[in-house]
Amino acid sequence: MARVIGIDYGTKRTGLAATDPLQIIASPLETVRTHLIFQYLQEYCSKEDTEAFVVGMPRNLDNSDTHATKHVEGFVKKLKKTFPAHTVYLQDERFTSKQALEAMIEGGTSKKYRREKGNIDKVSATIILQSYLEKKRF
Repeated sequence: MARVIGIDYGTKRTGLAATDPLQIIASPLETVRTHLIFQYLQEYCSKEDTEAFVVGMPRNLDNSDTHATKHVEGFVKKLKKTFPAHTVYLQDERFTSKQALEAMIEGGTSKKYRREKGNIDKVSATIILQSYLEKKRF
């Protein structure tokens, strides 16, 4: 099996996570400046066997668009065009940043580490990807 990449897209930074080759568990990968995301993904996909992307889709509690939804939709469109052989899945990302922060606190990470927003982004990407894997299993 090939890896699946989880993406927590942001206009400044994008958090990334990846599955193991058996697609059992998601792990944080990197936080990349958004203007470099496609370069990073092309390099990663050339080194690792990948088959799909799971992109966090921002929605309000009433399921309406957020201010970030249009940005993510534009990113997804370009992602599909750049990687036509990969499937792109959308995953609800509501509360992932809060869950990421809570997971980091429970994991005993330092306040200094948690203050770096890039760390929250890659943990959020991991939560998005793990949620997708759990949904896929059931």
